[in-house]
Amino acid sequence: MAFFSNIKRFHRNNVATLRSSPLAEISGALGDLGTLLPLMITLAVNGSISLSTTLVFSGFFNLATGIVFGIPLPVQPMKAIAAAAIASKASERETMAAGSVVAIIVLFLSVTRLLHWATRVIPIPVVKGIQFGAGLSLIISAGSSLLQPFTHHWSFALDNLVWSFAAFVLLILTQKAVRFPYALIIFAVGLVLAVVFVATSDHHHLPVFRVWRPWFALPRWSADAVGMGVAQLPLTTLNSVIAASALAADLLPDLPTPSVTELGISVAAMNLAGCWFGAMPVCHGAGGLAAQYRFGARSGASIILLGLFKILLGVLFGESLLDLLKAFPKSLLGIMVVAAGLELAKVGQSLNHGAPDLWEASVDQQPRRLGRHRDVSDQERTERWTVMLMTTAGILAFKNDAVGFVAGLLCHWAYQAADWVERKRRESGLGERTSLLRA
Repeated sequence: MAFFSNIKRFHRNNVATLRSSPLAEISGALGDLGTLLPLMITLAVNGSISLSTTLVFSGFFNLATGIVFGIPLPVQPMKAIAAAAIASKASERETMAAGSVVAIIVLFLSVTRLLHWATRVIPIPVVKGIQFGAGLSLIISAGSSLLQPFTHHWSFALDNLVWSFAAFVLLILTQKAVRFPYALIIFAVGLVLAVVFVATSDHHHLPVFRVWRPWFALPRWSADAVGMGVAQLPLTTLNSVIAASALAADLLPDLPTPSVTELGISVAAMNLAGCWFGAMPVCHGAGGLAAQYRFGARSGASIILLGLFKILLGVLFGESLLDLLKAFPKSLLGIMVVAAGLELAKVGQSLNHGAPDLWEASVDQQPRRLGRHRDVSDQERTERWTVMLMTTAGILAFKNDAVGFVAGLLCHWAYQAADWVERKRRESGLGERTSLLRA
């Protein structure tokens, strides 16, 4: 009954939010395009996914997510699988198999409540470090892409660093106007530039009416496919499930936060449904949630609109969209990714004030306002910052969430071990104070 009552509450909130701030919700829906478009386009060009099927299925998943969870939770590519598939030019069947491997393992971890157990034992500074590291990784990747020469360099008027600078200035000027439809404006400008480029090109074509025809294919569970799935697993469990749940509680405390079990089942269901039809492996993610929140989304209405738009494009135009999507200016996408990374990295500021483990009555996701905030000593503040930064450093240095996760845990356990040794010394009378008193 709680499930259906939450859906009713989400529906009322979605409708009310859309009515009060329609442009902000639409803008927020487009906030994650900087992550979605480059990976989806490259995979489709390489023949690793079906563009039309991906648009239809991911659009349906957006629709379901907005209704069930009621927050702007993204449906985005599995980045490790996408990167490996692009590098190896994996076939559709292998890419789908990799997504199904992740889905099966995450489903097992969810139904056995191992993910729920993990959230209770993983220290909050480590979770914050994963979020902080993911945010900085987005910024670094965006900066790297912007520093690389574009295909047409400065001579190409429709996509160069002038557009990046203009988009960045607009981002700075509107940073306090949280409901300003920044992403909507950037998307509209980018779409116009892409249409102009395609329309004036001899080698590209504008989209044409082409009805989507679903087809079935059996995934190919090769050794490479299983390897891609296993490589994706740490990123999915840590960033797409655990960190996303924690971020949702931070950004939208007035709405019920999806549990890690619910998010895990959602990720599994999406990929077990789409892996038979050529759809891109997808997950949720803290970065996408931060991006959509940063650009104005405050409810599930934003991604419901996005889902409907994607379904419409996939059903009516399908693969013919590829030339237009490839022409979307990378200079504008890069700045949107920078903004998303900054929003995600900002959650680190609540580490020592406002974090869930600092509220004495915050167990089982009770509203924080009912609890009392615990005082944190200077030594504990330093230790928490160090654990978070150690986690972030591992992620950035090795470009791997699992390495950062292990580094953060080891740092946390080292502090715990030192505290345990100190307590034992005091109990046995070998502490400094005891020695002074005896003297």
